[in-house]
Amino acid sequence: MANITLSIPDELYKKMKKYSEIKWSEVVRKAISEYIERIEEGGLKIKTKELLKGFDEEFKKELSELSLEMAEEGYKKMSEEEWKRVYMIQAN
Repeated sequence: MANITLSIPDELYKKMKKYSEIKWSEVVRKAISEYIERIEEGGLKIKTKELLKGFDEEFKKELSELSLEMAEEGYKKMSEEEWKRVYMIQAN
């Protein structure tokens, strides 16, 4: 089995130390495995109907009036940003 090094904030580490009975490597292993499954199954994508439930009627009306070209451009930009959010590691 491969080993990795993981950096976490000091405050989180202190909280983890309170629960020494928990096998944290197993928690991380399971979280990574489940996250990869969601990515592979497309589970990170929100369904359009779920997304629209959160918008008010005025926004829905404006959205329905968008031209196809504007919608495609917006979709492309959102896809690029989602790619960055999900797949890129940001150094702090």
